[in-house]
Amino acid sequence: MDLKSNEPFWLLKNGLVASYLSLKSDEKCDVLIIGGGITGSLIAHQMVRDGYDTILIDKRELCNGSTSATTSMLQYEIDIPLFELQEKIGEKAAVLSYKACSDAIDTIEMLSALIKSDAGFKRKKSLYFASRKKDTEWLKKECKARKNAGFEVKWLDGEQVLNQFGFENTYGGIISRQGASIDAFRFAHELFRHNIKKGLKIFDKTGMTKVDYHKGFNLVTVDSGFQIKAKKIIYCIGYESKNLLKENFVNLKSTYAVVSEIDTDKFKNISNTLVWNTDNPYLYMRTTDDGRLLIGGGDEDFYNAEKRDALLDKKEKEILKTLKKIKPDYHFYPDFVWAGTFGETKDGLPYIGEHKKFKNSYFVLGFGGNGITFSVTGMEMASLFMKNKKHVLSRYFKFGR
Repeated sequence: MDLKSNEPFWLLKNGLVASYLSLKSDEKCDVLIIGGGITGSLIAHQMVRDGYDTILIDKRELCNGSTSATTSMLQYEIDIPLFELQEKIGEKAAVLSYKACSDAIDTIEMLSALIKSDAGFKRKKSLYFASRKKDTEWLKKECKARKNAGFEVKWLDGEQVLNQFGFENTYGGIISRQGASIDAFRFAHELFRHNIKKGLKIFDKTGMTKVDYHKGFNLVTVDSGFQIKAKKIIYCIGYESKNLLKENFVNLKSTYAVVSEIDTDKFKNISNTLVWNTDNPYLYMRTTDDGRLLIGGGDEDFYNAEKRDALLDKKEKEILKTLKKIKPDYHFYPDFVWAGTFGETKDGLPYIGEHKKFKNSYFVLGFGGNGITFSVTGMEMASLFMKNKKHVLSRYFKFGR
């Protein structure tokens, strides 16, 4: 499955950061991680920190799947509003899910400091505004639910949004204190480099072709014919899990993004704020660490990479038309346009845990707009799983829930 179009901004910005050898001998390990994106890098870091002999493989070069196409907005907000999630899974579980994403932002900041990251982690506020007058009623309800849950939020009316951010034709919104952005592509490579020094083995351009299950271990055959004997496998394969798991547990979506240089005089506070709205699909904005403006949206069902990429021109116009509604006098000159694939679950939550058909194995699949923060939660969960312990969110993130 092709998880991105040909010109993702992060890949062009960073170039080929690193390349690794493919597997050319039989190996054995405590933990085999399959998938070398941002999720794989985080889980590998946790396994190495916990003292496990760890190997990671990816059929591509590292981070060249959906990690190179991510918008890398670090939000505690889940795609399903908190008050709706409370109705679906209960107040306690919903709040715990939101707080896990909030804590994940703090963890990424600490990890960035630990590895002396150059991936541009930056703390930001988050503005979630009503693009239609009828949305204000439920958005105010959402603001109240977040405040009751202990999040630092404040309601802004339309005039306040205009004065603070320069956005016209809005009907108010929630401003949240917690949020951040990062270059996830570079950050993942930095984590890999950090953990290679501590014993992590990486083999890229090495695809899994077969798994034989045995008592206490799995024997994984790769496309070169060599085998890896692993006590545990952790699948960090994101949306490609649809090729492995046949049940209908996630809907794949295509999303589109454009990047341009920014006229900071015509935007207020944009470099310190993540922005998204109540449209369906929603518009989202953030600045990059090199001073550009990234705008995305136009989501629709994913059918195949060719059809997705054929819509690039149309979706670019669609996104910029939406931007014109809130910035009528601003002219945006796109430098990069690309598409990526992501997944939506029925409750906006990830799938992290065991699957009955895969012995000695765990899955860490962060879906939706919170893929990165969910993956950080997956670090803690995988660490507990390896010790035969459960996480408080296990029942809400499990398969078959």
